[in-house]
Amino acid sequence: MFDRRIIAQNLNNCLDDTSFLSLPGRRKGKVRDTYDLGDRLLLVTTDRQSAFDRILAAIPFKGQVLNQVSAFWFEATRDIVANHLISIPDPNVTLAKKCSVLPIEFVVRGYLTGSTDTAVWTLYNKGERAICGNRLPDGMVKNQKFDRPILTPTTKSDEHDEPVSAKEILARGTIDATTWKNLESIVFALFKRGTEIAAKNGLILVDTKYELGIDGRGAVTLVDEIHTPDSSRYWIEATYAERFAGGAEPENIDKEFLRLWFRDHCDPYNDPVLPKAPDDLILELSSRYIRLYELITGRQFTVDTSEPVAHRIRRNLKEAGIAV
Repeated sequence: MFDRRIIAQNLNNCLDDTSFLSLPGRRKGKVRDTYDLGDRLLLVTTDRQSAFDRILAAIPFKGQVLNQVSAFWFEATRDIVANHLISIPDPNVTLAKKCSVLPIEFVVRGYLTGSTDTAVWTLYNKGERAICGNRLPDGMVKNQKFDRPILTPTTKSDEHDEPVSAKEILARGTIDATTWKNLESIVFALFKRGTEIAAKNGLILVDTKYELGIDGRGAVTLVDEIHTPDSSRYWIEATYAERFAGGAEPENIDKEFLRLWFRDHCDPYNDPVLPKAPDDLILELSSRYIRLYELITGRQFTVDTSEPVAHRIRRNLKEAGIAV
């Protein structure tokens, strides 16, 4: 188990901004900052924790966890589909092929769950049975496993993603029928591989999202991230059956407690300034991310704290021949 004292010692050694990199074409996302290097992209995964369309805090080692979990899965799925990964010059950084990203997020679900207004379980509980082109049977209960995973695509938007069916995607001409059939087979194969590896490590891969693009040679390519704690929901396999039978929520390792703290202490959507998250909550969330890394990959998490993370990134990028 990772020493929580190391997290406590690094509460102020977080990567919350990458403006120290004098690189072109910066695009700042909620968690990742992307730099356009021509035919390649430099993706820097920060420690920013977002919710309510706001940045709530910086979580030590979160960026490293996300970047290295994706690297693990890119390697474990490269026989299914090509991916954009070229190299990992730093634990927080991915050098990637530039691709033309398809305007669809491929959301694959293995279980009927969720708690938001647009979650599949919420819609099902209100009586809806046709969801994104999937016909769900009557009589299912929350957190029940589907007979087969379902695909619930969404359009990509800077504001609100729109659930959409395959039929609608084809009718709009967003993607042609032959390509769509191939993309469906890819994402279901990725989810199957993710499910199998997660199970070996004591986890259930509940649902996830994939982004796909087309590289310079016309090949379908997996981009962005894969099976990370930010893009995926995981449950603890050992306790699922008993808790499901008893009507209890599955055991998970998530970040919901931090969202709830902000909802209890402010109006996170409207207050111009948010309160500072307590150190003990930040420490706990960092510990959860690290635990998920170790459970997902089956590897021990290691980190270099001999210098500030920003200094380490600059040094590693220079050693990789990237002028910063």
